[in-house]
Amino acid sequence: MTNASSCFASRREFMDLLAAALASVATPAFAQASSLSSMKIATIGAGREGGALGTLFAKLGHPVLFSSRHPEELKDLVAAAGPTARAGTTADAVAFGEVIFLVVPYTAVEQIGQEFGSALAAKPLILDVSNPIPGRDGQDFVNRVAGEGGPGLVTAKLLKGARVVRAFNAINYKLLGTSAHRPGEPVGVPIAGDDPKAIDLASRLIREAGFEPVLVGDLAKGKYLVPGTPVAGEHTPAELRRIAATLG
Repeated sequence: MTNASSCFASRREFMDLLAAALASVATPAFAQASSLSSMKIATIGAGREGGALGTLFAKLGHPVLFSSRHPEELKDLVAAAGPTARAGTTADAVAFGEVIFLVVPYTAVEQIGQEFGSALAAKPLILDVSNPIPGRDGQDFVNRVAGEGGPGLVTAKLLKGARVVRAFNAINYKLLGTSAHRPGEPVGVPIAGDDPKAIDLASRLIREAGFEPVLVGDLAKGKYLVPGTPVAGEHTPAELRRIAATLG
């Protein structure tokens, strides 16, 4: 698999190029911040992280569809999320969401790509929140993902053509409700992506949710957006920028 970071002489060059591309974004779906609150969001996966993220955006007024293999078991989650939320299957989520939050065990990403890849490629943003975890997915699997460039590059490979941005991978779900819109300096959310329009949209949604996005680099840097790395946990945006500058 080609490492996307090799296309840039330095992280600064990547950031300069991305900033120029973002400045040229002018399509209504990305440029009108006022349209965010009506944007339909679907979660593929409704466990602790998917449930917390979907609830956060439902409370902001977004139409949200939580999905799982057993949507009938999500009644309590939907009730807690509020009147703009509902539950359905993965197919329902793909059909419903303008933005898809991918929050599943990482071993499931390949099957999701096989079943829904073409539909997901048509979305303006796939927010990849999934992580390969040794205790759940097995160390051999985690090693294989790392050998293929890490999550981010692997997600993009499995969801061919999708506009993938990794975000919210490195912050505990318990902090999402308490840290959103906190007084003073916001909590930083490290993100990684290749598509300027998708990065712009993800950044707008993250700010709307009460956090500050910090771009650490392209999808090759997505390997750092997992628990246990320097960017994991709760950091200020300035701290994340300092950490990101040291990443290889």
